[in-house]
Amino acid sequence: MDQECCCWNKDGIKQADCPEIGAGEEDLLVSKRQRNLDKCCECPRFLHDLKQLHDDANPLAAILTSFLEEYRRQKNQIQSLVSFLDIKTLEIRFLHELGSVLQSSVDLDEVLSVALTAITSGKGFGMNRAFLLLCDRKEGMLNGYLGIGPRNLEEASQVWNEIVQNDMDLQTLAQNFRLNKLSSERAKFHDLLEQLTVPLSNKEHILIKALDGKRPIMVEGAFQHPDVPPELARLLGVDTFLLMPLISRNRRVGMIIADNFITHRTITEEDMHSLETFGFPVAFAIERASLYDKLQIELNRVTEAGKKLKEQQELIVRMENMALVGRITSSIAHSVRNPLMIIGGFARSMLKNSPASDPKRTFIESIVAETRQLEGVLDEILNYSDSLYPTRDFWDVNQLVETVLRDTADNLTSLGYATTYLPGHNLSPVYIDFKQLSYCLRTVLQNDIAGIGADRSIVIHSENGADGVILMVEDHSRDISQAELDHLLVPFSETRDLGAGLGLALCKTMLEKQGVLFVAQADAHDGIRYTITLPTRKEEHS
Repeated sequence: MDQECCCWNKDGIKQADCPEIGAGEEDLLVSKRQRNLDKCCECPRFLHDLKQLHDDANPLAAILTSFLEEYRRQKNQIQSLVSFLDIKTLEIRFLHELGSVLQSSVDLDEVLSVALTAITSGKGFGMNRAFLLLCDRKEGMLNGYLGIGPRNLEEASQVWNEIVQNDMDLQTLAQNFRLNKLSSERAKFHDLLEQLTVPLSNKEHILIKALDGKRPIMVEGAFQHPDVPPELARLLGVDTFLLMPLISRNRRVGMIIADNFITHRTITEEDMHSLETFGFPVAFAIERASLYDKLQIELNRVTEAGKKLKEQQELIVRMENMALVGRITSSIAHSVRNPLMIIGGFARSMLKNSPASDPKRTFIESIVAETRQLEGVLDEILNYSDSLYPTRDFWDVNQLVETVLRDTADNLTSLGYATTYLPGHNLSPVYIDFKQLSYCLRTVLQNDIAGIGADRSIVIHSENGADGVILMVEDHSRDISQAELDHLLVPFSETRDLGAGLGLALCKTMLEKQGVLFVAQADAHDGIRYTITLPTRKEEHS
């Protein structure tokens, strides 16, 4: 045996002595034991020397050969175990990342996006397609809900190239799917999802068997499988697919159907076990998200009911107060009206019979004017009492405004006002009390608020709005602050002149009773703007 031809029995060697040692492995030059284990077992020179021992009938040859074979076997086994542990480590990291997202989310679409993306992503379980079916316990059905994956090879190549180019992690892929592709994927598989519907009572159907059995089923040879309905095999279009039931606390949540429709890669037992481990947190997350959605719906319903109850309570209190005020004002007004009419009648009779030269005529004219003003105030008070129960119907806004303008034209012209109406076109009929709204519009046009400016112009607009027909009155003649205007909108508030602002307060009360929004805004430089939003439907204010 030429021991000079191989270095396996040397303690120290040079780089040129061993062709198997490469760059970065210089430590093997001085470590004979490590060099023997890592390099010599497969070295052609060593194998040549071992063959030479056999040829020389050296008794060590058989022992060395046995040791070498066992070493190789164990080395291969260790390498397989290391590879297996690496895969499991990646899988555990993947499941941990996935579980963190699923545990923290209560949004059903986000949960489903993460789950289905994990099943079909190459960075996840790498299946080509996945379909999610959810249990509807109320209807007793297992219904197709969502699908993900390509429908043909061309689409698959496009998706895979996009993933490679963008190099997105799993969470980013899921987020991108939810924001940009969720609705399109649901629409793309709409025809399949509609047909993936099975009654939960159909115990013989393979989907219900898998769901009731609470264990995954690997279906092979689907087109000839005795338990697979032919229509299901034709619908999926694959011979092999995996059924993964989603079970949470022994409750049936749904089903995932996964396959390799494009690549036809074999689905292994390892794939099935991995997906089974993944199915538990997915089922729990889906159930929790569904319960959260139901809770939000109930919470919104209770909140809305509480809001309506509060509004009704406030309305009852307001109506009681208005009824009390109405009874008091009506009683006072009727008590005052009779003597006032007598005074006014006598005064007008005396004025009619007194000559122009009578020195007392000025006093009589003053009495007539004041009684007329008081009669007007009493009319407003009685109208306030009557405003508790409006009578509404559908009316034309333009007709109403034009009628009011005709009635007030002489008075406004005598006061020096220029009135302009810009009617809207194709206005919807409004549901109002014509009499009360006419009164309110006349009051707005002829109000007795102090502070008249130089610009005595009034512009009226009407137009269709989002919540009804909008009637806007811009009175540029008034000079008043918003605080003073707000004060005048309160019934019977103290004002500088008797009756000043009472008409506006009455209008606000009337319109609120009809469900009509009345807003008065004062501008120091541009007068007052009144905005009245008139309803176009009965149910809005019933």
